[in-house]
Amino acid sequence: MTAVVTAVFTPLEGRKDELVAALRETMPGVHAEPGCELYAIHDAEDGTVTMIEKWTTREDLDAHSRGEAVAALQAATGELLAGPVDVVIMTPLPAGTAEQGEL
Repeated sequence: MTAVVTAVFTPLEGRKDELVAALRETMPGVHAEPGCELYAIHDAEDGTVTMIEKWTTREDLDAHSRGEAVAALQAATGELLAGPVDVVIMTPLPAGTAEQGEL
């Protein structure tokens, strides 16, 4: 079953650009992982950076969570964050059209 994730990163004051750069640098490793359908960063109006992810299966997500790409991402961003990353794992509930009702 597909897994969708949001991960909200809160940068330290004045470090947002560095955080975005660190995420961009480490994303290719995640994109190469099995089951990664979407792994994209977004600038939020509240000053945070949100990662939206889509994984083919929950098993793919679990492997990602334990993998080298996440370890590299954590190492690259750890000193740039004001607190822990807020991660929410979701199961899609498709509605409407396939184009507009699913992630």
